[in-house]
Amino acid sequence: MQVRISQYRIMWVFVLFDLPTVLQKERKAYTKFRKFLLKDGFMMHQYSIYIRNCASMESAEAHIKRVENNLPEFGKVTIITLTDKQFGMMKNFYGVERKKPPNKIGQVEMF
Repeated sequence: MQVRISQYRIMWVFVLFDLPTVLQKERKAYTKFRKFLLKDGFMMHQYSIYIRNCASMESAEAHIKRVENNLPEFGKVTIITLTDKQFGMMKNFYGVERKKPPNKIGQVEMF
């Protein structure tokens, strides 16, 4: 039996969204979607960008399917997947002087 190497590649799933929050119904849908993402293991990267690492592409696809099953009625949601190597090449800058953040990672999952 031949095993595909890509099966075991660590993946990052990004969920980016722009949801309306004018009406009370829209705010409830926004809150429900955000709470779903947190419950499903996503963490907030920016206000409308949530990220989650997955042990494989199959795991990433399962989480993507969960997001699809919990989409709010209105607004725009985009899902992006990156390999761990691609994620590691991402550069973040904070503050007015555009300083690089300290080289710290919060919580790391071991598989």
